[in-house]
Parts: sequence; structure tokens; C-alpha cells
Amino acid sequence: MGIMGYLRERMGKILAGVIGLALFAFIASEVVQSGGAFFRGDANNIGEVNGEKIAYVDFNQRLEQSTQQFKQQSGQSITPQITNYIQETTWNQYLTELLLNKEINKLGIVVGTDESQAMISGSNPDPQVQRQFAGQDGQFDKNKLNQFLSYLQSPKVEKAQIDAWGDFVKQLIAAKKQQKYMALVTNGLYVNSLDAQDDYLAKNKLANFKYTVLDYASIPDANIKLTDDDYSTYYNEHKSEFKNQQELRSFEYISFNAAPSKEDTLAVKAQVDKLVAAFKATPNDSLFVQINSETKAQIVYQKKGQLEPKLDSVMFAADKGFMYGPYLSNGSYKIAKLIDSRVGPDSVKARSIILNPATAGGVDKAIAKADSLKKLIEGGKSFADLAKTFSVDKASGDKGGDMGTLGRGTLPPAFEDAIFNGKTGDIKIVNAQFGVALVQIEEQKGSSKVVKVAVVDKPLAPSSKTQATVYSKAQSFLSSLTNENFDAQAKKAGLPIKNAEDVNATAASVLGLDNAREIVKWAFKSEKGTFSDQVFTVGDQYVVARVSAIKPKGILPLDVVKKQIEPMVRIQVKGKQLAAKLQAALNGATSIDQVAQKAGSKVVPLQNIVFANPVIPGSQAEYKVIGTVFGSQPNKLSKPVQGQQGVYVFTLDSFTNPAQLTNNVREKEQIGQALLQRSQGTVLDALKDKANVKDNRAKFL
Repeated sequence: MGIMGYLRERMGKILAGVIGLALFAFIASEVVQSGGAFFRGDANNIGEVNGEKIAYVDFNQRLEQSTQQFKQQSGQSITPQITNYIQETTWNQYLTELLLNKEINKLGIVVGTDESQAMISGSNPDPQVQRQFAGQDGQFDKNKLNQFLSYLQSPKVEKAQIDAWGDFVKQLIAAKKQQKYMALVTNGLYVNSLDAQDDYLAKNKLANFKYTVLDYASIPDANIKLTDDDYSTYYNEHKSEFKNQQELRSFEYISFNAAPSKEDTLAVKAQVDKLVAAFKATPNDSLFVQINSETKAQIVYQKKGQLEPKLDSVMFAADKGFMYGPYLSNGSYKIAKLIDSRVGPDSVKARSIILNPATAGGVDKAIAKADSLKKLIEGGKSFADLAKTFSVDKASGDKGGDMGTLGRGTLPPAFEDAIFNGKTGDIKIVNAQFGVALVQIEEQKGSSKVVKVAVVDKPLAPSSKTQATVYSKAQSFLSSLTNENFDAQAKKAGLPIKNAEDVNATAASVLGLDNAREIVKWAFKSEKGTFSDQVFTVGDQYVVARVSAIKPKGILPLDVVKKQIEPMVRIQVKGKQLAAKLQAALNGATSIDQVAQKAGSKVVPLQNIVFANPVIPGSQAEYKVIGTVFGSQPNKLSKPVQGQQGVYVFTLDSFTNPAQLTNNVREKEQIGQALLQRSQGTVLDALKDKANVKDNRAKFL
């Protein structure tokens, strides 16, 4: 039973491992982005990489696996934002795999039979295998692996288990090929002695200089009138910075809030008012909560601080049967009833044997088996030995069922009631959500008052009348629109225009709208300046939108980035004016003090500045200024240098050179390690830039 339970447990983890086996840690964080023709291409293909089509059914299967894995590992509900995250991660992993596999196949990289066998059952198995078959101490347990491999050869094994293991091994081999490919790339990296010397000087050579600066802030923005030539000059000098990796769109929208009206709120309160008397009189509080409450929470004892603040302040001083409310909390009207109060332990040390009803033949048979084990224990059998043999929870079973010391609020209600409401030494059978448990209370610690409070809640929600009224307003606004009057109509209605900037085609949410997928899909089918042909429903909001900008994949034209670059263009124009002022001050000047006096600024001396940390104290990083300093000759006035904060003129006093580098091994190792880390990400960037990627996800997801 112990081995079979272990195998069942392990197969679940291996199935999850097949889904989530990391290609590499560095690859997992990379984002392979693409854009372009979102609504073109084969009807059955979600994308294409270098001519290799990605079928929607194949991608969707992997997406489903990733989603299920996320649910198992996190326990979170799947929100639109999480859905978008999983979709993006799965897509990136898929593209990464295709891009690397093309290079691997081109180079003829293989993993031989002996090598793959050694990865699984050799003296030093692959780390993924070791993690799957770790013991209680976290270390690899070769015996568990051998048991599992023997089980795969037995007649009892199911085809699904064999297939899952086969997929796991395929993923191991694929990852090994990728490791070999990366080794080929990184083994070609080389750091020579000149590299080490330059790095050593950058970190240790000191510069002492004086500077004067005219800040950009000294010229008011209002005094700068930007021309088309100003924009063009900046754009042409920085054109490479405006490469768009994927198509982006922006849209403006008007939202009409269909939140509950005053009448809706009063109607919900009236419903709750009617429940007060019945709640007070009911003999079955749990059933009453299940029937009448929106939140079907089980009722358990709670200590001070575990109730919401309004209840926490009154229930611990109240008598049994005390009613509180109706009161408004977190968007719901609630009524609360004190069912019981008592003094109980703060924590309990317990051990358990967990039985799985599914494998025991049902809940009744699992309870009967637990009762048999209980009688064995009462007859003198070791609880710890039985736990190791019969408990399906191997984490605690291998430790004799030890669950450690447990606090209130950390366990399912039925289990918590059993261990906190019993006494030391009790052995109880509990039918909990995770299985049937035979639990023994070993020790109860502490003592404090606890209360059992039942709460009935009714959330505030807009009535159909409220929804219809608000929708009618949104529809009326939509019918008044033309392509030219969106702003005017919004102003006339007194409605603020909200902006969703630079949205990608697969986005699930935007600023202010948690579930905007339908709006995004519409925006990527529409032309710039067009407004939506329908009113979108997003939660309790009705939305009318207009496409305000389209940024295609590739180098963005000036008109698209003009607004974005305006602050930088203004700085550049100010820089030219300040540079001219400093140049005039330089004419005839023989010292930095004379330049500062003529320019109306002051001189600031700096000591011990290093090239590797180009920060001017009290200011910010000034890469261009410090770089120019280290390329200068002492006792000469520099030309004006446009930096980050303003325009500088400096004079270098001296350099302080470090001791001669006699052993460059450490410097080489440090540089090599940095190169290695950068190269692992850069490889994928290079493959991505070179690849022809078509992304059609927007029409499917």
C-alpha cells in the first residue's frame, strides 16, 4: 500500500512535470514578441515561425495543460489577468522551443541512447529526475526511482502512466539538447588580458575634476517653441529606439457605471431586514446560512482578530444568540449571529492517517477502514507505524503521521473542530474535504476565548431596471456619434474620456477595465478614428470606445511617436541654447572659474570618480559627461557636454592610477561570468530578431 500510494502520488507530479518542465531558467523569463497580420493567415493556425505553422489545436492543448498546472500549484481562481499571463507564457515557451529546435537540428545535436539512459537511471540522474524522486530530507532517493521504474514494467501499470512517463523523458531529452546548444555558444566566449586590464582600470582609476553646469530646468518649458525640424532631428538621431516588436493599439473610451442605485441598495437591505427574525429563531444555523447567504462559509470557532473588525469588536463581549446588523461591509449587507463562545486551545499538536475514499471504495468504506485502524491503535498498535503504511499523505505519513503544531484558521472546518474541540489523547475519525482522516490529539497549547459566528450576506447588485437605464444612456451616446464628434459629445454629456495606451492584441485587461478582451479584439479589427459599433459590457460598466492610435510592427514613423518624444526634443533644444551660452562663456576664458562667472553658474569640485560608476554626487548618472572626462587631458577646458541634468563644462585636474595589475585571473573570471549571463539571453534575442514570426493569436483567444 505504501509503495502504491507513493506511485500514485508521484505520477501526478510527473504529469505536472511534463507540462511545466523548464527549458532553462533564463529562457523562461524571455518574451518573444511578434505582431503583424493578426487577422490573416490560415484559419486553423495560431501562428507561424520561419515557415513552420503552429496549429491552434496543438497550442490550445498545451495552453489547457498550463492552465491546469497553474490551478494545481497555486490554488487560485483563473481571472482574465491570469488567463492572459498563462497564454503569454505558453506562447513564449512554444516559440522558444521552435526557435531553438531549428538551430539544434541544423547543427545535428543529438542525445544518444546511453546518454538518455544515464540521465534517468545512471549514477547521477538529471536534476529533474532527482527532484521527482526526493525523500523526506529533500535528497534524491534512488530506491524510489527504482521502485517506480519496476512498476512501469508491471502488468498493473496503466497506459496513461506509461504515456506520461514517455512524455517526461522526451522533455528531458529536449532540454538536454538545448543545454548542449547553449554550451556550444557559451564555450566560444573568451576574455583576453586587455579586457581584464580595461575592466580593472574602469573600477579603480580615479578622476579628480571641476565642473560647472547649466540645468535644463533653468529655461521654462513655456519659452521653448518646438519646430518640425526639432522633432525630425531628434527622431532621426534616435530612430533605432522606436522599433516596435509587435503591433500596439490605443483606444479612448467612455464608461457608464451601472453600480447599484440608492433604490437597489434599499431593496437589498429590505431583503436582509426580513431575514433577521427567522435567523434569530432558526434551530439550524448552518442550514440557514447555506440557504440564504451568498457566501456559503462553514461556521467554525474563531479567535480574537479573525473576525472582520465590526464583528470582532462586539461578539467577544456578547451573549449566545446575540444578533448584529444589518450592516454594510465590503459591498454586501450582512447580519451576524453569535452561536456559541468558549475557552479553547490556541494551537494543537496532532498526527493523522489520511485515507483516500476513491481508492478505498467510497467514503463509507474509508470510514470503516479508519475505524478498524482506530481499534488497532486502541489495542496497542503503533500509530506511527500504521501511518507510514496506510496514510496517502506521504509527507506526514513518513514521519509517523506528525502534522506539527497547528493554529486556528489553517485547516478545513471539520478537521479543525475535531482537534480543537477534543482533549489530549482523543482519536477521532473526520470526513474532511481532502479525505477521511484518523487523527490523534497529542497536545493542546495555550488558552483563549473563541466564538462561533454565523453570517448571512446579500451583495449589493444593480437591478435590471438600473442596468437598463444606464445601458440606454450608453446606447444614446453611441447613436449620437460620428467619426468627428467623439470629444465634443463626451464634453457635452460631462463624461471623462479615459485612455488605454499601447495595448497588445492579446491583452485581457487595460487600465480601468478588468475584463476588456472583447474591446481589444474589436480595436484590432478597426481603423484609427473609428468608434465601436456596439456598447460593450465590462463588469458593471457599459463602454463605448474609439481607436486613437495604431503602432505597427517595425520602426514607428515620426507622427506616431511625436507626442512620446516631445519631452526629449524639448531637452535637446534647451541643450543647444545652454551649450551656446557656455560656448560664449568659454571664449577668452582660461579657467573653469571664469567660465562659471560669465555663465552665471558655480564651480563644483569632485574627487575620486570612477568610470564604472558614472554618478555625479547629488545629481544622477551622467554617462556622457564622465565618459568624456576619462577621455580628456588634464588642465584643459572641455567643450560643452549635454548630459542628463544639464549642459556641462569641466576641467580635469588629475587621474589617480591604481597599482599595476599583476594577476588578472579574477578579473577575467568576473567578466567571463557576466558575458555568460548576458549571452544566455542574447542568444534568444538574436534568434527572435532573425526569425519570421507570424502571430495570429488575436483572432483565436
